[in-house]
Amino acid sequence: MIYQGNAITVTRRDTPNGNDIAMLTFDLKDESVNKLSSAVVAELGEAVKAIQAENSLKGLLIASGKDVFIVGADITEFHSLFDKGEAYLEEMNLKVHDIFNAIEDLPFPTVTAINGLALGGGCEVLLTTDFRVMSDKAKIGLPETKLGILPGWGGCVRLPRIIGADNAIEWIAGGTENRADAALKVGAVDAVVTAEQLEEAALDILDRANAGELDYQARRAEKTSPLKLNPIEQMMAFETAKGYVAGKAGPHYPAPVEAIKVIQKGAGEERGRAQAIEAKAFAKLALSSVAFNLVGLFLNDQVVKKKASKYEKQAQPVKQTAVLGAGIMGGGIAYQSASKGTPILMKDIKDDAIELGLKEARKLFAKQVERKKLTTEQMAEKLTNIRPTLSYGDFGNVDLVVEAVVENPKVKDAVLTEVEGMVSENTILTSNTSTISINRLAQNLKRPENFCGMHFFNPVHRMPLVEVIRGEKTSDAAVAATVAYARAMGKTPIVVNDCPGFLVNRVLFPYFGGFSFLVEQGADFQHVDKVMEKFGWPMGPAYLLDVVGLDTAVHANEVMAEGFPDRMARDGKTAIQVMYDNDRLGQKNDKGFYAYEEDKKGKPKKVTDEAAYALVKEVVKEHKEFSDEDIIARMMVPLCLETVRCLEDGIVATPAEADMALIYGIGFPPFRGGALRYIDAMGVAEFVKLAEGLAEELGPLYAPTDKLRQMAQNNEQFYSSDNSATQA
Repeated sequence: MIYQGNAITVTRRDTPNGNDIAMLTFDLKDESVNKLSSAVVAELGEAVKAIQAENSLKGLLIASGKDVFIVGADITEFHSLFDKGEAYLEEMNLKVHDIFNAIEDLPFPTVTAINGLALGGGCEVLLTTDFRVMSDKAKIGLPETKLGILPGWGGCVRLPRIIGADNAIEWIAGGTENRADAALKVGAVDAVVTAEQLEEAALDILDRANAGELDYQARRAEKTSPLKLNPIEQMMAFETAKGYVAGKAGPHYPAPVEAIKVIQKGAGEERGRAQAIEAKAFAKLALSSVAFNLVGLFLNDQVVKKKASKYEKQAQPVKQTAVLGAGIMGGGIAYQSASKGTPILMKDIKDDAIELGLKEARKLFAKQVERKKLTTEQMAEKLTNIRPTLSYGDFGNVDLVVEAVVENPKVKDAVLTEVEGMVSENTILTSNTSTISINRLAQNLKRPENFCGMHFFNPVHRMPLVEVIRGEKTSDAAVAATVAYARAMGKTPIVVNDCPGFLVNRVLFPYFGGFSFLVEQGADFQHVDKVMEKFGWPMGPAYLLDVVGLDTAVHANEVMAEGFPDRMARDGKTAIQVMYDNDRLGQKNDKGFYAYEEDKKGKPKKVTDEAAYALVKEVVKEHKEFSDEDIIARMMVPLCLETVRCLEDGIVATPAEADMALIYGIGFPPFRGGALRYIDAMGVAEFVKLAEGLAEELGPLYAPTDKLRQMAQNNEQFYSSDNSATQA
């Protein structure tokens, strides 16, 4: 034994040719994966020193004792590390560089055996060795830009020298996870073998390097020298890439372009200088609000996944499902279930509805074939998972039913009570309702404990969120099975309690309320859209209403007004109501706040429509001038306040779940971290002051809660500095 730690062991072993080598194995105790926490990095430094102290070694093999190689740095440490400031982060990275450089400079050949996922810092570890062998099931990549930072432990320096600047830019700026065949093609790895052959192949490489067949010194020289690009090639590689990546990433996500600049600045430098450039840039990005919020999102996502996993462990198996209602929504649900391998019956009372649902599913599968994600054979096979039917004949074997008929309580009630008589006593019934109370829909059911809401977002195949709504009588077993099914469909389920609009729509409609106030006071709805899109929303409120459908919005608004009359009921007509009254339903009939024409790809393209402006004049009561900051405040304050109320009312359990639901459900700008993080970033006291000022003019929709005022007085936040959510 050369070294023994909590996460790393180094042992001696022989290669087939009798060479004495060190085998460094990552196997973090009491964890299912390997990750590079501060403690593990310190251990790696000790392990490398122990290897350097040995005299007779002829090679190093780095391997993993787990199913993954190394999933990356320990992200739970990031916020506390970032708090220590730029100088600390820069120095920390340079210390890690010293350890990694010591591996790269060992006086014998080195190889990494990549058996599973190797991401971020894990990928940077394997770049230090002269050779890399990869299992055909493994993936490697540098996803740091997705967290608002860049690879800071040599990724921006070594990867371009190994696979070329163009390929490295693509990997790093895109933050992609790359399969073994792609890694081999660009030269990131030297061989791809089965997991069983991995160690043997790695040892063989060390023998061949020691025999002089493979020139490990040349490999090393390439990695530690400047990039071999002349000035013209440099300009072509970097300037073009910066423009393209900036356009794709958008103005709110600086990390991908910064990573390209770091590669460019370091291209003409030797290793040490290039690493210093990288360390400095990492430290600067790490202190940005974007990095703070994106790291927070990652941690929130982990909270959501852990909760879902707990439910999954308690769930009865869901092997056969059914969807009632075979329109666009039913077809989307059937497609999602079938594509992820859960067979589904698709029932309707009309043949043409069944055909519409099948057409939707076929269209979505065809797109997968076009993108080369599926072969035509695989598409045909997956389509057999959808069985259309006009009867309840096979419903006795169904484990879970999703009711997806029209958003009408009487129709839903009739369908749910009917299907309850056709399924087994243990079958879980769910309703894909966006607003109707689960308690109300459960009133006429014989087994209300087996019933809950399962709210999908449109389009089903794209939107990651599913709200699982617990009614007063819903059992844990029903919630667990529904969560498990949502996860099996590749969705992110968040469990919420019942109330009008549940969580996401309850929060969204005050945002639309803010929009209605602005229009009434003379704001140009197109300008409001532009301001909110610049703020980070994928589409402004008027455009979003057109996409949702003005009929849907009016119906949901009525539900909200009935449920929360003090702040959501309105006197007089709103711009939304006027559009609906004039049969302007949005994209559904090509006219709403905008008119819609088909673009070259056959998708609806919005254009200005003077008729919409003429109609909006009906509701304008005064003409005020609004700055961009005014518009943002009037739109964001009611949305954030309703999120606070949902947390206080126990509709959602944690700030993490509330923020993730808004990001996954309505496209809340991810770089802003969610509504509750947005309040924290502004400062709770500052937010309360802003809300109170608006409430004086605009009423209860803008009034802070007593608890929020108390938080402001006590200088509290929704998230503490270590990212754990405080109680609201």
